[in-house]
Amino acid sequence: MISLISQGQWTLFSIILVALVISLSFHEFGHAFAAMRFGDDTAKRAGRLTINPLAHIDPVGLMMVIFVGFGYARPVPTNPRLFRSRYAELVVAAAGPLMNLLLAVITINAYLLGLKWGYIDLDDQGAQLFFIYLAQINLLLMIFNLLPIGALDGHYILPYLLPRRLAAFYRYYNARYGNYALLAIVGLAILGVPIFSTVIDWSSAILPFIALI
Repeated sequence: MISLISQGQWTLFSIILVALVISLSFHEFGHAFAAMRFGDDTAKRAGRLTINPLAHIDPVGLMMVIFVGFGYARPVPTNPRLFRSRYAELVVAAAGPLMNLLLAVITINAYLLGLKWGYIDLDDQGAQLFFIYLAQINLLLMIFNLLPIGALDGHYILPYLLPRRLAAFYRYYNARYGNYALLAIVGLAILGVPIFSTVIDWSSAILPFIALI
């Protein structure tokens, strides 16, 4: 993203930054809301049951996005001992990516409705960029967070899809090596391996399928 500033593309930089902050905030709110629904009010007591970016955005994580191209928000605190269902961990983990999918669907279809009903001008490049990037960034976050490595949401979800012994095997090795694998992926992306660009391509491929208007 920092390259956009060096190229003088301040408008595009601002649009992407705002879209990213919104997307991360809704992602973390999704976790907090699901945890609350399953009996864990830890996130609510910590002030995280909100879409206010100030409650979710980590300054260091945001600066990493700007300068490195990869970052993070503050993880939502949970207490699994308060969950009222054996599947609560699965649902809470999936709630973040699902919230991103929901926001992407709402965003792209709101834009298309705005065009159809004349509220948005087809020549308004600012509106087009904002809605498209907001939808695409949400899809990107959904896909990336579903990867079952390190602390990403996918590592909570995958064990529920595996036989018990294989799930235990996976949990053990992901706990020991998952974060190293995640750092390796980020490092390879920084070195030029087209990892994030591939995820972006996937999000672009999904976008037409959620445009319902």
